[in-house]
Amino acid sequence: MPSPFPGMNPYLEHPDFWVEVHNRLIVAISDVLVPQVRPKYRVAIEKRIYQINQTDGDSGVLLGIPDVTVNRKPNDPDNQESTVAVAPPAEQPTTVIVPIPEQIKQAYLEVRDVITGQVVTAIEILSPVNKRAGEGRETYVKKRQKMFGSLTHLIEIDLLRQWQPMPLLNNTIQSDYRVLISRQERRPQADLYAFNLPQPIPAFPIPLREDDREPVVDLQALLHQVYDRAGYDYTIDYSREPIPSLSEADTLWVNNLLQELQLR
Repeated sequence: MPSPFPGMNPYLEHPDFWVEVHNRLIVAISDVLVPQVRPKYRVAIEKRIYQINQTDGDSGVLLGIPDVTVNRKPNDPDNQESTVAVAPPAEQPTTVIVPIPEQIKQAYLEVRDVITGQVVTAIEILSPVNKRAGEGRETYVKKRQKMFGSLTHLIEIDLLRQWQPMPLLNNTIQSDYRVLISRQERRPQADLYAFNLPQPIPAFPIPLREDDREPVVDLQALLHQVYDRAGYDYTIDYSREPIPSLSEADTLWVNNLLQELQLR
């Protein structure tokens, strides 16, 4: 069953789903590209690892690996309790959270020349680590700037409404989602596909070497396939509001759509 939304499904942006959606979309794009670019190009799924230090406001787990432990001696006679009096603390301690490194793995695609191995096109699907302020965003922005100065085409897919979009010069376009296509021969100019929640996701071309036919990715169709194969139609609770929250206008639109489809 395809997604009930004509464009991006805002419920897929939930943290419980997004990592899986991201990975499934990476594989789906790779699968649809390979038949169109072979045998001249190879589509490789690569993985980037971020080491993030948690700061105030970031959630995470605590590590409980002590340097010193206190245990009962195994040779205590008859397992007797100690009679040593222990003075109670002057006041109760406060529970605090210590910052720990967090390792985040993110997949992306590279279209490479089969003979030379050179990366011709890089395809990125943004994740929260790329968009929220902090070390992850800084690391990605540096990689992005380096790519803008190279001979590699860059495709950047942003299907997350939350946080700040990637920086562009002289751009006042506001949109929920966007796809950026930066062709190396046209820089600093690039093509921006900006679209909002009620709109379908536009199809877009994959730039390759000059004179090579450019395959087209129908990202909307791929998202419907991912939704169906992952079984999101029965795992998503459409009676609840999506996370992150919607604007007032989008909330009204989503409510009407889901009611018409008898999902709410």
